[in-house]
Amino acid sequence: MSETPAFVLDSYALLAYFDSEPGGKRVEQILRDAQRGTCGVWLSLINLGEVLYITERERSLQQAHEVLAALQQLPIGIVEADLEAVLAAAHFKATHRLSYADAFAVAAAQKFNARILTGDPEFESLAELVQVEWLQA
Repeated sequence: MSETPAFVLDSYALLAYFDSEPGGKRVEQILRDAQRGTCGVWLSLINLGEVLYITERERSLQQAHEVLAALQQLPIGIVEADLEAVLAAAHFKATHRLSYADAFAVAAAQKFNARILTGDPEFESLAELVQVEWLQA
């Protein structure tokens, strides 16, 4: 019996979904699959914060609240920033060129043996650590 596929969303993927960008269609498909129970979807709490601050900065605090409310209705598991995640993210940040928030996505992907959904080129250097599914721009 095969293992259920798992995906980790980074801020790029979620913003593409909420902004109805081309890559957001793939995120929507994955979320529908997760609703049906055919895959798992995860989001680091740190990446959640990143989505919220970007939304507030580029749009408004009200929009950030609306995004959070919408996210809470989606079939996405939130990965806490516990000691294990912080240590793993710190290591990835120290050894690769990526943002600290993205390092938490990598830690979550490793924890759940998941593929990262993104269009962020920072993940190109991590091919030996995690699988990446590239969203169309």
